[in-house]
Amino acid sequence: MDFVHDVLADGRTIRILAVVDVFSRECVALVAKTSFRAEDVCRILSEAGERRGKLPECITVDNGSEFTSKALDHWAYWNRVRLDFSRPGKPMDNGHVEAFNGSLRRECLSQHWFLDLDDAREILSRWREDYNNVSPHSSPGHLPPPLSGLVTPSPPPPRGSKTHPRSGPKLGGGATLLCPPIRGTLKERR
Repeated sequence: MDFVHDVLADGRTIRILAVVDVFSRECVALVAKTSFRAEDVCRILSEAGERRGKLPECITVDNGSEFTSKALDHWAYWNRVRLDFSRPGKPMDNGHVEAFNGSLRRECLSQHWFLDLDDAREILSRWREDYNNVSPHSSPGHLPPPLSGLVTPSPPPPRGSKTHPRSGPKLGGGATLLCPPIRGTLKERR
């Protein structure tokens, strides 16, 4: 979840709240307003949760005033959602949303000159619909989110082959040990 800024034709600044599902890469919400309060963010998240049928376990946010407010903290607590704050000055802690913001800027905001706030909302709504249902992107299978759930991942290469990511010793139950086992007891190693 992050904000993107743009300017209307009359020079007024608008802010766009972008909420992206990290797994499916679906744009869950894309809302434009001249200003946001924390209560607005809470309302948008609640509405998105109702549309999707549930809220996420965790939302990654930066340290903006809308995200560090008591209102959002209370909303997260009562809805059992963990807020994961990125480190100051480290936008790649929220890399999926930053990549989405780049696509939004490149494919929509730089291509349109919004006459007013209603025009911006209409164009953003159409772009979001296209992004979620038509445009392929980095979702599983490089398909739009609704179709990516239909793709089954390809099986991994055979165990022991040079291309297998984990070809270390095998444990019972199908687990793979990622580091070599330590032999002997602590006393014997001293």
